[in-house]
Amino acid sequence: MVFSKVSSFWLACICISMFVGMITPSCNAQNSPQDYLAVHNAARQAVGVGPMTWDNAVAKAAQDYANTRVGDCRMVHSGDRRYGENLAWGSGDFMTGRRAVELWVAEKQDYDYGTNTCRPGKVCGHYTQVVWRKSVKLGCARVQCRNNLGYLVVCNYSPPGNYVGERPY
Repeated sequence: MVFSKVSSFWLACICISMFVGMITPSCNAQNSPQDYLAVHNAARQAVGVGPMTWDNAVAKAAQDYANTRVGDCRMVHSGDRRYGENLAWGSGDFMTGRRAVELWVAEKQDYDYGTNTCRPGKVCGHYTQVVWRKSVKLGCARVQCRNNLGYLVVCNYSPPGNYVGERPY
């Protein structure tokens, strides 16, 4: 039997989980620490900023907070001043950790380095947190919200960034 690259990828990433007494396939592809780091570090490298490293304590804080939002999936910041924080929500399996970071990085087009501001009417603070030079530790979590409300992704950054009057890099 010959496998295509796509089918062998899925074969390699299939995990078995128990859900409501039934065996269902699931996959952690694009939600591992390496997936989060790869997109962050590619964006950082593009602007000459050094790489981040995964930190289990920072990831635990992200997971603990994400767990509190499972019931409503509201994108409300935790208020934990120890960390910078980016949030993303999406319905369906497309909202992977990797996709969330890609959405934040896409805000680069709305950031003007010369004025250190976002374009009028645009948001770019998620992007600037991703590339914040002084933020060197990363921890992220992804939870499936109850009642099929989608997925919430939380990434925490240490030390935090996005200080008014400072440039990210």
